[in-house]
Amino acid sequence: MEDHFVRNEIQRFLREDVGYGDITSDLICGDEEIDCHIIAKEDFVLSGLREAGIVFEELGAKWTSSLSSGDSVKKGDILMNIQGVSSNVLSAERLALNILMRMSGIATKVSKMVKLAGDTKVAATRKTTPGFRYFEKKAVVHGGGDPHRYRLDDMILIKDNHIKSAGGLEKAVRLAKKGSIYKKIEVEVSSPSRVSEAANLDVDIIMLDNMSIQEVEIAYKQIKDIDPGIIVEISGNINIDNIADYAPFADVVSSGAITHSVKSADVSMNII
Repeated sequence: MEDHFVRNEIQRFLREDVGYGDITSDLICGDEEIDCHIIAKEDFVLSGLREAGIVFEELGAKWTSSLSSGDSVKKGDILMNIQGVSSNVLSAERLALNILMRMSGIATKVSKMVKLAGDTKVAATRKTTPGFRYFEKKAVVHGGGDPHRYRLDDMILIKDNHIKSAGGLEKAVRLAKKGSIYKKIEVEVSSPSRVSEAANLDVDIIMLDNMSIQEVEIAYKQIKDIDPGIIVEISGNINIDNIADYAPFADVVSSGAITHSVKSADVSMNII
């Protein structure tokens, strides 16, 4: 099922990129068979290998690799070998590289943050590129992180505007508990004064949003004193520079930056 979904998505990407045909490659390259390498131009954590390979497969090319997504690669490493008709391979090139570069950039950033966070889990958010969320979340997993929610129907996450709409935190949680018992309930708390109230409402997860390190240290202890089973998540402006400071006071640290603000990995494709 996953492979079927990915192929459907990649076919959509190809329609967007190729249109009615790659007129440059069709006119210039012809039908001769070529061999190519995709090469890492810097060190990074690899992600998107299978997805990039499917791009070539969809245009009739073959590919091989000795690597797997999640592997650490070095500058100069050969990521993939591709064989196929030149016009088809070159038509696939940009999309395949875009996927590899974007996903590897995310996996690399996540991997760095996971190492800095120690025993605390690092999670993504829904701050993803519309239409590319599945791939970005998969890259988070390849980097050693947790994808968090894929969609709004995964779990109940009560944020500030939900609380205002319901008329208060207690009422919002009460209404949420009318839903399925199989859906976890998470509450976002942005004020230290609301921490104890949230912890006494029998929720599964409390997210401490945009609080200082001093505030989350106190809040973490308050929550665990009330109910040690509540998972404490910290979010809001968490990045590679401060995650090590926040991580000791959380079970999970979530960061939108790992999907919305990443540098793509540098790769290139060369005809042999």
